[in-house]
Amino acid sequence: MTLAVDVHQHLWPEELVDRLRARSHAPYLRGWTLHTAGEQPYEVDPADHDVDARRRLDAESGVGSACLSLSSPLGIEDLPRPEAAGLLAAWHDGALALPDHFGVWASVAAQQPDAVGLTELLRHERVVGLQLPATWLATPAGWERLAQVLLVAELCDKPVMVHPGPVRSHPLDGPVPSWWPAVVGYVQQLHAAWWAWHELRGRSLFPTLRLVFAAGAGLAPLHHERHVLRGGTDTAVDPLVYVDSAGYGARGHDALVRALGIDALVLGSDRPYGEPVAHLFGDAATHAVRVTNPTRLLAGEGSNQQEEEPSWAFAS
Repeated sequence: MTLAVDVHQHLWPEELVDRLRARSHAPYLRGWTLHTAGEQPYEVDPADHDVDARRRLDAESGVGSACLSLSSPLGIEDLPRPEAAGLLAAWHDGALALPDHFGVWASVAAQQPDAVGLTELLRHERVVGLQLPATWLATPAGWERLAQVLLVAELCDKPVMVHPGPVRSHPLDGPVPSWWPAVVGYVQQLHAAWWAWHELRGRSLFPTLRLVFAAGAGLAPLHHERHVLRGGTDTAVDPLVYVDSAGYGARGHDALVRALGIDALVLGSDRPYGEPVAHLFGDAATHAVRVTNPTRLLAGEGSNQQEEEPSWAFAS
């Protein structure tokens, strides 16, 4: 059996945990209780960030390699640059010191992102691409403001993952249940980023940039009919834009494939918050989502790499 490539997991290395515990304001950890600026305190299960336990879980799921992303809802990238720099360094150093089973999505600070440093990171064989918070990309102007870092990713031939960012709360909003940010806020962010990219005609600016929207882009592709109905322009499916499978089940995946085709859907579990898709439609579709499509996202169409062995892995 060909092992799968999971493009979307979260695991905090010890270096990042230590930095978060040393902080006195959000985001910070007290023991294993996570405090952020916009969400309720969250009791983290230490086992979710145990490296050996994660590799065993992946092996049981037939996952041969997993791409780790910094949890953008923490708000680390939005901190003042000196604070963000220390936490981002802990993330990159710690994640890249993990076993070869794990690839790493790079992250940058919102304030004066370091293009030179990002270029060096993206040239690392274990760095699979760049992750950006959807909150930065909520309008066409947001994408334009990030043109420099997007160009760095394109020139390095590495994809960009659009991941939900922090959900900001206001006292006048009143209380909401703990699931509210993930079900409402994250989805709204991904919708905005998806439509901002299409309104920008981003492909004309970045002709070879590969993108993947986490969590099925919040099912934004299902709204293309409404987009056309309300005055938008119908466009062809972009073969360099992907969505991952995190956060949805059979009905969501079926709808995404109907909207975008099977080639656009890649395996992303959001582990430890979700599980990898084990089977979808049939054997050919399952292989496409778990192996062929994520390999093409990470390596590009022109790669000579065997789909079983992405370039940044793998001792199982």
